[in-house]
Amino acid sequence: MFLIGFLLIALVLLTGCMYKIPNDPHTYARTILSDDLERTYRIHIPPVVDSSPSLVFVLHGGGGTGEGMERTLTFGGFNSLANQYHFIVVYPDGLEKNWNDGRTNVTDPAHQQNIDDVGFFRTLIDNLTNEFNIDPHRIYVTGISNGAMMAYRLAFEIPEKIAAIAPVAGAIPTDLLEYNITDIPVSVCIMSGTHDPLVPWEGGLVGTPRNPRGTVISVPESTLFWCNHNNCSFEPDSTVLPDNDSTDHTWVQRDIYPQGRNNTEVLLYTIYNGGHTWPDGYQYLPKALVGRTTHDMNANNVIWEFFSTHPKE
Repeated sequence: MFLIGFLLIALVLLTGCMYKIPNDPHTYARTILSDDLERTYRIHIPPVVDSSPSLVFVLHGGGGTGEGMERTLTFGGFNSLANQYHFIVVYPDGLEKNWNDGRTNVTDPAHQQNIDDVGFFRTLIDNLTNEFNIDPHRIYVTGISNGAMMAYRLAFEIPEKIAAIAPVAGAIPTDLLEYNITDIPVSVCIMSGTHDPLVPWEGGLVGTPRNPRGTVISVPESTLFWCNHNNCSFEPDSTVLPDNDSTDHTWVQRDIYPQGRNNTEVLLYTIYNGGHTWPDGYQYLPKALVGRTTHDMNANNVIWEFFSTHPKE
């Protein structure tokens, strides 16, 4: 029964086929050539854009699409924030709805064909920087699940281009630890649920034994990895957030690890009883399949606040 549920997730996760807000007139579908492949993405260009704006990438999970992230899971929240704060938002599409996030022994084409998704983001960053005069110190990446792991990979491989990442419902793929990461620090804001049925909080197998999708280290280990890398303080400033919705049966603790090199920080939002979901986002599948969605924090707002206060120095 759980396998059937997992297959449903792979088909439906974040595609937006169950719910969509109206299409945003300031969001445009585009294509770009990368590694001889035509790649697609959606870009939100607010009515007013800063002379040197920030650039935020929002990455879908496995089986999802950029449109699903924009119009379904986040309820268009990043578009609203971009309109208010005048930055550019991009919702890219993985090859056949998946990102090559560095995991091995995963059966989707992005992994099997070793698609150069890092190169895809290099190309996007360079082209958009030329087009919009993007501030090179304010380029950010967030994403959920497979998109969260892709955000980790970008921070590993092109940290000179990325100021901060915000992975949601994801942990560092074990295979990434073999990469010879440079010493460039990157600020990191992690949000994960302790009862995530697909990317386990304690690490280990992603997916199911009959349909394995690689392995990850635990969420606490992912946090400590970046604390070590950035040379942050190991004494966190811990706060329990207000329980804004007692009916969701979750509660959230924020741990801030400050004083990293070049003013970087690492934040961990532990969502107790939380599942494989976007905080205050759309409950895209039943709780029995993906777990609970917390409403004690809004991921869109928290992520943008973190990004806006953590430029690369």
